Amino acid sequence: MSRSAVPRTREGSRWTERLFRIAMLVKGVDGAAELLGAIALMLVSGPWLHHLVAQVLARDLVGPPDGTFARHLVASADRFAAGDRTFAVVYLGLHGLIKIGLVWALLRKWRPAYPPAVLILGLFVVYELVHAWHTRSVVLPVLALLDIAIIVLVVREYRLLGREQAG
Repeated sequence: MSRSAVPRTREGSRWTERLFRIAMLVKGVDGAAELLGAIALMLVSGPWLHHLVAQVLARDLVGPPDGTFARHLVASADRFAAGDRTFAVVYLGLHGLIKIGLVWALLRKWRPAYPPAVLILGLFVVYELVHAWHTRSVVLPVLALLDIAIIVLVVREYRLLGREQAG
């Protein structure tokens, strides 16, 4: 059967399935990177982090050294070097582990995992936005937007699985 002869709804579900798998791959890699990041943050010293930030700023990798993003980077490094690691380590570690678990369950199409996945990702979005508001973080709202996009894909995939099982 040629691609053009495939019914539109079936083609739409194939596209959604591909997009869902790509999103899950990205989320899984992101989860693994967060978990590795949490481990690395536990091992990094304050002076080494200051050195790294200085190198990044010296090479203009984040824009002008006196720009908004650079100021946020320096302030974050200062807080981290002063011992404020708990949030970053716990957030990255838990977020990474939960993402990896959810990705595993969703890729196996374990339907009972979909509603908790939406709930958990929704809680992460709320937490990311509240924490961003209090800390004036630039990164957390971006992560929240990515999580919202993933929620939309998870809900869509859940509905498609429901239709497949019903029909």
